[in-house]
Amino acid sequence: MSGQILHIVEVGARDGLQNEKAILDPDVKVEFIRRLEACGVRRIEAVSFVNPRRVPQMAGAEEIMAALPPEPGRSRIGLVLNEKGWDRAVASGCDEANVVVCASDEFGIRNQGATSDDQVATLRTIAARRRESGGPPISVTISVAFGCPFEGEVPLSRVVAIAAAAAELGVTELALADTIGAADPWAVRARLAAARAAAPHTPLRVHFHDTRGVGLANAFASVEAGVTVLDSSCGGLGGCPFAPAATGNIATEDLVWMLHRAGYQTGIDLAAMIDAGRWIGARIGKAPVSSLSRAGVFP
Repeated sequence: MSGQILHIVEVGARDGLQNEKAILDPDVKVEFIRRLEACGVRRIEAVSFVNPRRVPQMAGAEEIMAALPPEPGRSRIGLVLNEKGWDRAVASGCDEANVVVCASDEFGIRNQGATSDDQVATLRTIAARRRESGGPPISVTISVAFGCPFEGEVPLSRVVAIAAAAAELGVTELALADTIGAADPWAVRARLAAARAAAPHTPLRVHFHDTRGVGLANAFASVEAGVTVLDSSCGGLGGCPFAPAATGNIATEDLVWMLHRAGYQTGIDLAAMIDAGRWIGARIGKAPVSSLSRAGVFP
């Protein structure tokens, strides 16, 4: 493990802010993104192309992207739920489009107004449009891959079917998302193995929430299983407006500290990341929940 590089996808500017009561102006979000990139972040989920009437915290996506001209070595990701979102992502010049497909129908209907099968059909349409007309690379996140707040346990077969469909379409990356923090390390290993079997040539990514306190354990299990790309959120901010009681993502600073202690490299400045969490916390009126924001770096 010594010296191996692991890649962090910072989601604080999107997932970290979408469930907060505070609604920030686009220029504040841009400053937050700039601060995160100054910490060494190379890939960042910068905006979400959802209907701002449904998630007002995510308004201003076009203004944010316009203020972030392309930079070599940086990737600004836009979250896409439907064809309209794809159109906006293309027009805004996103470096990547992350298309979300829910693993349960009830969550999909509440979150995106479509069943799981309908969302797979939309993914197929978006992928076809990209082949015909161009656009940014497409990654896919399977949300509620470990459990649904409305349907309960999510069958492994459903996750496998979505993974296989995404792989067939040639997406650049596939993420398993524990949207409500229901996963455990053993389930993580099992579902990653199944996803890898269904999509053997597609890189895997993981996205964990710490709702039940095992987010870092799940991240550890993922790294042990060979995953090299992990989502996390500065300050441990985050949650989903359509998932009751879903709390924040695993904190970037906590995850990076753990990985650095083990000898992995991430390219992220821990002290700067802690400062960024405190900075955004002051803007939303909420202190960061990360352990390192309280305890500091050791040694």
